[in-house]
Amino acid sequence: MLIGPQNSPATADLATRFRGVRARIAAAAAAAGRNEDCVTLLAVSKGRDAAAVQALAQLGVENFAENYLQDALPKLAALAGMELTWHYIGRLQANKTRAIAEQFAWVHSVDRPRTAERLAAQRPHFAAPLNVCVQLRLAASAERSGATAAEVPALVASVAALPRLRLRGLMCMLPEGLAPAQQRAQFGEVRALYDRLNRDGAGLDTLSMGMSGDFEAAIAAGSTM
Repeated sequence: MLIGPQNSPATADLATRFRGVRARIAAAAAAAGRNEDCVTLLAVSKGRDAAAVQALAQLGVENFAENYLQDALPKLAALAGMELTWHYIGRLQANKTRAIAEQFAWVHSVDRPRTAERLAAQRPHFAAPLNVCVQLRLAASAERSGATAAEVPALVASVAALPRLRLRGLMCMLPEGLAPAQQRAQFGEVRALYDRLNRDGAGLDTLSMGMSGDFEAAIAAGSTM
């Protein structure tokens, strides 16, 4: 395990910012009539080294997300002795699915059946099923990856039928710069699709949506992560 200074200015600043985010989550959940315990904080650690991840983990964060496999793997190895849950949120390339299936507990960015099939085939049999979210691409986010709303029901059914995967829910990312009302409307569309899928028996329990600039609107719409 990495051991770094516990009382450095950087660590103190990190703790202050962490408490600020937790307070914002609690306030957003209360405003929506929800308990803050229903919302999991997922810390995106791309661009941060293993020592920074360790420092945040020591404040109580258990879930970390990475976008780039080549940057993530050294951190996962360095922190293997800590009980952390690693999420992959980047684009899924065919030549990298094996390492992702082997090393991560969650994948949030499944957007086509073939990718899901590769993850299922490559997930080790001794490991727990890989938790999977289907990434939804909204009309306002045309430049991002993801399946369209029309494509999602078939993709959800495909993922649910695969061994070694556990379908958990939907993920989306909004473009930056939207007004709060636009954020709420976009996240509301995702929540409506999530509810429709569950009425049809999908059994989803996760809405992975909301980043630093819009997570209050996401929580208001029902985000769980």
